[in-house]
Amino acid sequence: MKIPKHKLVLTAAVAMTMVTGVAVADNAASSPLNDLSAVASVQMPAKAADLVLHATGKNLKQTTIAVVKAAVGLNPSAAPAIVASIAHATPNMAATASATAVAMVPDQVLAIARAAAAASPAKAGAIVEAICRVMPTAYQKVAVAVAEVVPGADKEILAGIAAAIPSLGNAINQALAGDQANPPVSLVLNQVAPTVNVAAITSVPLGTPVSSVAGSPSTPVALPQGASVNPPAVPPPFAPKIIPPNSGSPIPTGQGRGYSAP
Repeated sequence: MKIPKHKLVLTAAVAMTMVTGVAVADNAASSPLNDLSAVASVQMPAKAADLVLHATGKNLKQTTIAVVKAAVGLNPSAAPAIVASIAHATPNMAATASATAVAMVPDQVLAIARAAAAASPAKAGAIVEAICRVMPTAYQKVAVAVAEVVPGADKEILAGIAAAIPSLGNAINQALAGDQANPPVSLVLNQVAPTVNVAAITSVPLGTPVSSVAGSPSTPVALPQGASVNPPAVPPPFAPKIIPPNSGSPIPTGQGRGYSAP
């Protein structure tokens, strides 16, 4: 059967569109690495910031993650500078860039936290929260480091810790309920520290409601019943009988003890 010419043309056009779409998607996915590979190391932070700055709002977060992964992968030692450059150019992505970089080079967590906060001080709380979700056991050092860079942001920083690690929320809120309007981060965390088992600290993924986290105030957790530390209660073998003195009544024998009559 002979296929009409116009149908062949239409089919070819559809196929070409699909191929072009796939190629564009592939190029978009690989473009951060390609773009960053083409610049010198000293220019990489600025180039990374430029790529994020010109990303569309719909893909901004995904682009930030891809750019940070590519840039830090190419030059790990420049992670703080890369994050700072992005945070300065696009403050709303400071937290995302920080968390992504820390996940790649956790040994630079404090340098990254300081750099991001210095570049975008208004996002100090969000930066601490994002980093604590990646490295919850480092919450105290991260919070103090950011507080040193951004004086006066203590409440935002503490709120960020409570959001990332709900198990610390009650202790932090109690400390904040004092008379001081803006208590220093170090003071509050020093009060909280003795009650915290650092090894057992866990964070929650970004966007998880606090009410769904085990151990939060709205989700009581039943404690397991382990072995008692007290000796078991043993009922007496008989009800004791009280005999008034000088009553002349005989003293009962043989009830629970092996005593013989006098």
